[in-house]
This record gives sequence, structure tokens and C-alpha cells, in this order.
Amino acid sequence: MPVITGRSNALKVIENVRSKGASMPIFGTASHWNTEAILLAAKKFCDKYQVEKVPVAVSMTFNYRYMAQAQRITRSADARLGFISVMENLKVLCNTPGSPYANIEVLPHLDHADPEVDIWALTEGSEYLASAMFDAQTRTPEENRRLTSEYVANYGKKLLVEGIMEELSVSNIHGKTDAAIDDYPQRAVEYIKATNVDFLVADLGTEQQAAHTNSKYLKERAQELTSALGKPMLVLHGTSSLDTKEFAGLPGDGVIRVNMWTRIAREAGQYAASNLFKRAPELYANNFEAADSKQYIMDNIDKASDMMLEVFEKLNYQAFAG
Repeated sequence: MPVITGRSNALKVIENVRSKGASMPIFGTASHWNTEAILLAAKKFCDKYQVEKVPVAVSMTFNYRYMAQAQRITRSADARLGFISVMENLKVLCNTPGSPYANIEVLPHLDHADPEVDIWALTEGSEYLASAMFDAQTRTPEENRRLTSEYVANYGKKLLVEGIMEELSVSNIHGKTDAAIDDYPQRAVEYIKATNVDFLVADLGTEQQAAHTNSKYLKERAQELTSALGKPMLVLHGTSSLDTKEFAGLPGDGVIRVNMWTRIAREAGQYAASNLFKRAPELYANNFEAADSKQYIMDNIDKASDMMLEVFEKLNYQAFAG
């Protein structure tokens, strides 16, 4: 199945996810093996539940100050080259006849795109995308609304747009700015009306890039927001800070998209490293297969895909089997 780009095609997929009562995972990538792990997880899900096809968003940040994923793709650290290489790689993996991933609906997503430092990705790079997060969270509320609404006016006919109305916490970098606000749902409604974004990245108590699972998910806030907004349109960031048991309730709370990368990348790397250590005697005995990076990458892919398969299941993707 061709990689899905453009607003109208992406919107059909999102409406199908809503109708199933599921939440779409947005899995981050910072390497070609991260990308294939996402597709493999979707394939494993289809095989396990005898589902013809499932949708998944493959996401990258560009020059995001806390984690520039596109810069990590190539040794050159050129964000544009990394971005394009992943997008073209997706086309090869999904669009080539006979590919094992030909039945996966892939929606490329640009994450945490700053209106200044990520301008290429937001404009020229938009042709590769199904959606983009326009990230003006560090601006004043007034500037945030103005910049976001301008982007929606200029590019909202081409792709779906996520907006974010305040700065979220990032592990070990900065905390929450103003988490306990009584009129939060009303502020969200006003933000949506002012900007016309398709999705809202809201503060739901999570912490981005966390190495722990002790954040408190604000379930009631999510439900109040969904009620005020009139439909499921919330995007959850900082999902790595949650226990996977909490994932099961997200679709019912109105969280339509769930963004996740840090925990998967960290734990897949740890698993692959432990296997590498086990191969150390063979490696230092000049065994080529033990020394070649391929086995580390394959171990990484296998572990990451198993973790993502669990996320599909927690987000009610079994509904696609019905």
C-alpha cells in the first residue's frame, strides 16, 4: 500500500481510527532500523490478529532542541538529508510490490517542528507528510496562536496539523510551567477556534523523554477536554513516562494519537547491547558475524517491534479485526 500523504487521504485514516474506538500510535524514528521496526510491529500485529491492514504514523523531529531525530539518521547530521532518506526509504519498504510491509498504512509525521529552525521541513518537506506538529510552545500565547493559525491557513489544505498551546515538561531539562489550571478545557476550546488545528497536544501530566514510569496521567482532564472539544482530537506526548497498563484507557478518553519513542529506543538498545556482550568472546576471536553491526541492529529491531506490538494491542487495534 502506498505511503499515505496529503490531508484528504490522512483524514480518512484518522476517521477510521475514531470509528474503531482506537488510538493511533505515532512511533518515532531516528534510524532506518527504527523505521523498519515500526513496520515490522504493524506486520506482526496483522499476522497475529489476521488483519488485512492497519495504520501507523512514522514520526521524526527535525532540529528539535531536545532530540533532533532527523540529524541522527546520517553521520553527516544533516537534518534535511536524514529526513529525505527516511521518507524515500519508507516508499521503498511499503510501495515495492512483494514487500512484506506492503499492507501497512504509513502516515509520515513531522514532530515538534519549530516555525523558525524547522521552516524547510514545515514548507518544502510537507510534500512527504500526512501530518505535522507545528510547535510554537515557547512563544507567548498570542504569538503561538498567530503563528499556528498562519501555518494552518497556508498548509492546512495539504496536511493535518497538530497544535500545542503551552510548553510541556521534558525529563531532566525543565518542569511543567502551569499544570493546574481550572479553565484548561475552555482555554483549549479557544485555542482550537483561533488556530483551526486538527489535533491538540495537551498537558496530560506526562513527562517527555522520561526514564521512569511514575508520572500521573490526568485522565479526568483528558475526558473534560474531549467533552469540551466535541470529538477525540487529543495527542499524548511523554508516553514513555506511563505504565503500559494506562494505555488501555486512552482511546476512551479522547486521545486519538499517542506519541512514543524514548522508552522503545532505550530498551531496544539495552537488549541489543546485552546480546552483544554475550557475543564478546566470538567478537574478539575475529568471528565476522559476531563483530558485524548487523546482528546488533537485528536484535534492536526485534525487541523494538515486540514492544510496539504491545502498544498496538493496548490502543485497541484489535478493533480492526472486527
